[in-house]
Amino acid sequence: MQLGLALPTFGPDARPEGLLRVCRTAEEMGYDSLWTGDRVLAPLVPGAPYPSGGGVMPRAYENHMDPLVALTFVASHTTRVRLGTSTLNGLWQPPIMLARSLTTLDVLSRGRLVVGLGLGWMPDEYTAVAVPWEGRGPRLDETLDVLEEYWANDVFAHEGPLFTIPETVVGLKPAQRPGPPVLLAAFSPGGLRRIGRRFGGWLPVAMPLPYLMGMWDTILKEAVEAERDPSTLRMALRVNPQLTESRTDPGQMPRKGTLTQYIDYARAAAEAGVHELFVDFGQTTATLAERVDLAGRFLDGVRAG
Repeated sequence: MQLGLALPTFGPDARPEGLLRVCRTAEEMGYDSLWTGDRVLAPLVPGAPYPSGGGVMPRAYENHMDPLVALTFVASHTTRVRLGTSTLNGLWQPPIMLARSLTTLDVLSRGRLVVGLGLGWMPDEYTAVAVPWEGRGPRLDETLDVLEEYWANDVFAHEGPLFTIPETVVGLKPAQRPGPPVLLAAFSPGGLRRIGRRFGGWLPVAMPLPYLMGMWDTILKEAVEAERDPSTLRMALRVNPQLTESRTDPGQMPRKGTLTQYIDYARAAAEAGVHELFVDFGQTTATLAERVDLAGRFLDGVRAG
């Protein structure tokens, strides 16, 4: 199982020094990938509760970087680690603009981009970018259509229910052919079906492993029904540790626990067949130096198993 680390693109460490410290150290330690998320608002009164943590959005999100700009910066200071979005809210801009940005980043990183898309949870952000909250599923499908057409063809045009793109030459192509892998963060039956039938893999968040692998089986069955090779799909599991000093009851994991408990969870995930696991120590109170120390201890602990 490959291991990744979230970049400090939220909170007080979201600055050049923070990104440089984490990306360079992670690559030196031997991490396989680096990840960043996506926010455009931190409303005083959100229109919907945060999907975890008791419904309260983390204060770190009040200070947020653009994910693709941050990854471009990190690409210029690393050579090996893959660069992923977990998740990029892919409906907040026209798909032709998204295709250009993703292609540019894959070229500049020499083929290290992993595109993780999500639909977000807060209607306020859709209001802010003038995109309707309703109809997100069809909008996602058409966005993926445009990405695939843009990456596959030297000349293409698109005429769909939401977007019209006149015939155009596309000279710049991703370093990865036919394009960078595109994963989806989704948990509803429709979302799991969409992953199995259209996407390159799944971006789940940590949950008890029997539930996780049961949902993964659903995705693989959907792939088979769509006459796709299920072995080509990948799972990249996000873990947001809430670290405690003393060992918690097993029923509270993976929501909260000690570092040792999270190391044990990662080892069990590897045995269950998870392809990649990445950890975000920005979800727990820690200085930048402590985050780096936790990252080293976590990596050593998992690899020792």
